[in-house]
Amino acid sequence: PQGSEEAKAFVNAFLKRSMPKMKDEAIQDVLTRKAVVLEHYSKKKTKQKRKKTKGFTAKQRREMHLFEIEPEQQRYTIFLPLHELWKQYIRDLCHGLKPDTQPHMVQGKLLKADLHGAIVTVTKSKCPSYVGITGIILQEFKHVFKIITKEDKLKVVPKLNNVFSLEIDGFISYIYGSKFQLRASERSAKKFKLKGTIDL
Repeated sequence: PQGSEEAKAFVNAFLKRSMPKMKDEAIQDVLTRKAVVLEHYSKKKTKQKRKKTKGFTAKQRREMHLFEIEPEQQRYTIFLPLHELWKQYIRDLCHGLKPDTQPHMVQGKLLKADLHGAIVTVTKSKCPSYVGITGIILQEFKHVFKIITKEDKLKVVPKLNNVFSLEIDGFISYIYGSKFQLRASERSAKKFKLKGTIDL
């Protein structure tokens, strides 16, 4: 066993190493009170920043032609199954389109629904050449619809100054394009006013 002097020397040396900021007098003062609180210096953990995966810019997407439909794919019959899926999606969204379903409820659901696959017709327009265009919506952008017609022609129809009609299971709904200039993802969160001035 160690002698008392050796033990005292060991304790003093240990405390100096453990508490390098304290002076010798302070250490001795602590020892006389028979209570020692050792300082603990924890190493700060450096948080690794997660790198965000950057997607393509709009310019890069245009250059890569990501949103362009190839001419050989521009056929009406190819997208008929998409229309059938869309009808089932709307039926599920409206909890079944029954004869006693309130029209304003269906209208409210359609305003926020995804329209890719819906068959629409341009009923009114300030440009007469657009009136009568009927087809399946293939792509919806903020300002235009891309529609494939039964004649296998891809039409780009602006929303502005056009009124579109949409029919499903006997329910006919009208979309005023001028009030509808939003991306599909933005429409789901927007609150549409039920009343207001309606014009082209």
